[in-house]
Amino acid sequence: MPANPLDLISGINNALTRTKDVRANIRSVLELLTSELDFTSAIIFLEQPETEKLTIGSASGLDPADFRRLESKADRGIFREVFENGKAFSIDKLSGDSSIGFLGKNPQSKLYAVPLVLEQHSLGVLAILIDNKFRDIDKLLSLIASMIAQTLRIEHSIRGERQKLIDENSHLKQELKEKHEFTHIIGTSNPMKHVYDQVTQVARSNATVLLRGESGTGKEMIANAIHYNSLRSKRPLIKINCAALPDSLIESELFGHEKGAFTGADRFKKGRFEMADGGTLFLDEIGDLPLQTQIKLLRVLQERAFEPLGGGETIRTNIRLVTATNKNLEDAIAKSGFREDLYYRLNVFTIHLPPLRERKSDILLLAEHFLEKYEIEHGKRIRRISTPAIDMLMSYHFPGNVRELENAIERAVLVCDSNVIHGHHLPPTLQTAEVTGTVTNVTLSSAVEAFERGMIQDTLKSTGGNVARAAKTLDSTERILGYKIKKYGIDAARFRRAVS
Repeated sequence: MPANPLDLISGINNALTRTKDVRANIRSVLELLTSELDFTSAIIFLEQPETEKLTIGSASGLDPADFRRLESKADRGIFREVFENGKAFSIDKLSGDSSIGFLGKNPQSKLYAVPLVLEQHSLGVLAILIDNKFRDIDKLLSLIASMIAQTLRIEHSIRGERQKLIDENSHLKQELKEKHEFTHIIGTSNPMKHVYDQVTQVARSNATVLLRGESGTGKEMIANAIHYNSLRSKRPLIKINCAALPDSLIESELFGHEKGAFTGADRFKKGRFEMADGGTLFLDEIGDLPLQTQIKLLRVLQERAFEPLGGGETIRTNIRLVTATNKNLEDAIAKSGFREDLYYRLNVFTIHLPPLRERKSDILLLAEHFLEKYEIEHGKRIRRISTPAIDMLMSYHFPGNVRELENAIERAVLVCDSNVIHGHHLPPTLQTAEVTGTVTNVTLSSAVEAFERGMIQDTLKSTGGNVARAAKTLDSTERILGYKIKKYGIDAARFRRAVS
């Protein structure tokens, strides 16, 4: 043992915690052993996870030629045996060993090999060469091996967590890409097919895109589709709603600020332009951007550079810009509320999203999609939407567009007390007198007729328009049911393909 073992152990501990680079720290320990204890050589063998073979992880005191020769023998012989058995091994006269005798420069050279064991699992082997006698060398090497093994455990844990994060990040990115494939957007109407064609044309370019349409038409969804189908899909998509922030904060959010740039700026803040570098920046409600900020945005688009608030350093940015608005920008320009030069910068490739009233054929598809989504979310089991309820949805003008339809279906799912959504489950705004067949002064007979009409339509839908089967289901006769169908002006033929 050395004159002062505690000093040695303290030195090894300091070396193992000196930097964040675990391999560099272990190399420092080996150098400490060869310099302080006068060991001829000190070598660490580690198992490679990919190949499960032992290789030299680090060494001190080996010349390049011996290093290369030893590397070829690392996974067999004494070192492999120590690794697999988990027991120390020594060779008193190294020159007598034909496989690694070349390491013994002195006839009295000895080799000690100690496993690096952690929780009964071998991580590697610590081997040393010495030329002189060393008292209690076994105990000392076992202690050093234990300290190195603990350090390797930390490295393995960090590496495992880092790989887990990388895998999770990759998985989440793939999920996002699949979720936002524009082929997954609900709608088969001609107006939506035109939107899909435009997304396909522009997605893989770097062109600035302006999305226009009423509130609730799905502009953010299209922005997602553009990004995740672009060449920048592996880089961030950063979003900001220009109408959601006060004028005093919007510049800070976009361009960032230095500490002390204004009252309350107690730390540095990175702006959205910098966060989106290499990816896509989506500015929603661009028509609400303050004029002063419009000037700065125009400069960024022209020069691809900006300065954070309170900072003098110019930051260059490489972003793809997608903007959206539900405002008439041409009117805003005429009223001096929007800069014309910025408008022309943004209006490179414009996509108009149709309101829901112009894509009536998509209403049922969207309603079924939202029904499936919210019955799962709220733990309900709902088979279908009744025919009168569908008629109500189809007759409504939906000023809130797809967002309003989604809210209506979620509400219906929540209040539905059976496995079918009926008209009375829909929001009151959809339950107009024209649609429900009632009048302002509701009478008992008119209410009964409306209920009877809805029940007959529901039954015809479930029987595929078969009047005989519908009559049997309703515990009536085909003659009576036929009379009521004629009375209420119901077209049984329309249900012949509507079997659920």
